[in-house]
Amino acid sequence: MLAKDRFQLPRSGLELTALGMGGAVIGGLYTATSDADARAAVDEAWALGLRYFDTAPYYGFTLSEHRFGTALRERPRADYVISTKVGRLMNPDATVQPGENGWAAPLPFRPIFDYTYDGVMRSHEDSLQRLGLAHVDMLFVHDIGRTTHGDLHDHYWQQLTSGGGFKALDALRNSGQVAAIGLGVNEWEIVYDSMQEIDLDCTLLAGRYTLLEQTSLSPLLEACERAGNAIVIGGPFNSGILAGLPKFNYMDAPTEIVQRVAALEAVCRRFDVPLPAAALQFPMAHPAVVSCIPGVKDVAQLRQNIAWFEMPIPAELWSTLQSQGLIDERAPVPIGA
Repeated sequence: MLAKDRFQLPRSGLELTALGMGGAVIGGLYTATSDADARAAVDEAWALGLRYFDTAPYYGFTLSEHRFGTALRERPRADYVISTKVGRLMNPDATVQPGENGWAAPLPFRPIFDYTYDGVMRSHEDSLQRLGLAHVDMLFVHDIGRTTHGDLHDHYWQQLTSGGGFKALDALRNSGQVAAIGLGVNEWEIVYDSMQEIDLDCTLLAGRYTLLEQTSLSPLLEACERAGNAIVIGGPFNSGILAGLPKFNYMDAPTEIVQRVAALEAVCRRFDVPLPAAALQFPMAHPAVVSCIPGVKDVAQLRQNIAWFEMPIPAELWSTLQSQGLIDERAPVPIGA
């Protein structure tokens, strides 16, 4: 599979490149990225055929949207797909400090959760202004779920349901202002719950269907395949642990995760395959998955991701991982080289 290969969303007809570009890293996740490096990475992604870009108001406290807008608005609008997110409004706040919420150099805006009808509509309009675009293609509800919100989950869930957040998304889709709607989350359970409330076109699932964990296989991915809710894989490296960084779920990786990753890496080493290459390729074998969007901070990282994504991997690696219980035996695996 090539990074520039395209897959069509079953419900909307949008086409995404197999490898896309996630926007958290150029928003300064963990470490700062310069305007020049961010622009060069987007330009190189374009030159190499990538045509799907994902961002969010939260990334760098609006920094990612500004950077993508600057790099993309001069491109032919029909030639690429861009997604952004709703669920947080970004209010001006001069007290924002470097390092807040993991953003190395955030802009002076503070996120406030708001999943109501009016909040979704305002967030969508604000994103268009930051991007400098007349429309985005896909709009995702960002970071909803019981693990995310704890005791406040029911409150925010009601904003989406009885508070009209889902109705706003549906209205934007029905009016043609966006082509597809869905969720951008780290919790698979909330995707399943949301599918009982509204027809979703595409879901950005971060970290929950990876080489490291496949808990979302059933019932979620089964339901998504039946319903045509296409899956975009975010966080294919589980926040970095599958690419050499000691982070898992945006925190320091616990011992049991480090040990499991070491076992995965040992098998990959036997077949002379870099662990990140296996991590990027594995989720693409599932029929519900249409794209994978690792974060990119500069041209070198982008080129490395593409090399890993397109690297031949022998079928024996996947069968060995399954026989050792390191990946779910029910999980589809790539066709080996």
